[in-house]
Amino acid sequence: MVRDVPALRFVEREALIYRRLWRGTVFSQFVGPALYLLAMGVGLGGMISAAGRTIDGLSYLEFVAPGLMAATVVQNATGESMWPVLAGFKWMRFYEGMAASPMTPDDVYLGNLIWIALRFTVTATSFLVVATALGAILSWWAILAIPAAVAGAAALAAPLTAFTATQEDDHRFPIILRFLTLPMFLFSGTFFPLSQLPPVLRVVAWVLPLYHSVALCRSFTTGILPPGSWLVMVGHVAVLSAYIAVGYAWGTRTYSRRLAP
Repeated sequence: MVRDVPALRFVEREALIYRRLWRGTVFSQFVGPALYLLAMGVGLGGMISAAGRTIDGLSYLEFVAPGLMAATVVQNATGESMWPVLAGFKWMRFYEGMAASPMTPDDVYLGNLIWIALRFTVTATSFLVVATALGAILSWWAILAIPAAVAGAAALAAPLTAFTATQEDDHRFPIILRFLTLPMFLFSGTFFPLSQLPPVLRVVAWVLPLYHSVALCRSFTTGILPPGSWLVMVGHVAVLSAYIAVGYAWGTRTYSRRLAP
């Protein structure tokens, strides 16, 4: 199968490396998010529940768990789309070796996206298991929250890896983390309903991919559909798909230019 699909050779390489290095990612991708859920969902959520408060009929733990699930995957995908990608182009230059093989630059780009999706499918699944153990999951539809979270990661990774292919150094990466990833994490409905924000910030949240991933995850884990039901859900999917499609079109161009002989 790997021989038939060149992009999967990239995935195979990354999986072999990850098998040796996975211990270094345990805290950031598994333990840290679980502790965050305990602190916010159980700690802060317990205080909110003790005061008799709910959010749209949900306890704070039930509300925040799917938001943290989507946000954790998207945050981790942000870093994976920058420094490792620039290493492949410049610092270690292993992308050049791939492009010199029967793999094309398009295969390298697609393989990178597939690997990011697979890697964070594991993260999303482990988070869902922890959330279920804590009693934050109300519906069997929650299994669909895994692809919803991964779609959010792919929606950010597709254009971000394309952008990284245009860079010669990592000076802009901290700016992206501070002025894109962090505000998106805080103001995309992760910790409180979007209705609490001023109208201008609601529009900004709607434009960014994380909100749509959070909304899908929350609908699936709670079993509560938004007003407008499936039409709204399709809208969320459409926005995420548009990010992936535009990112893919851009990425194949930037990878081709960077890896052209």
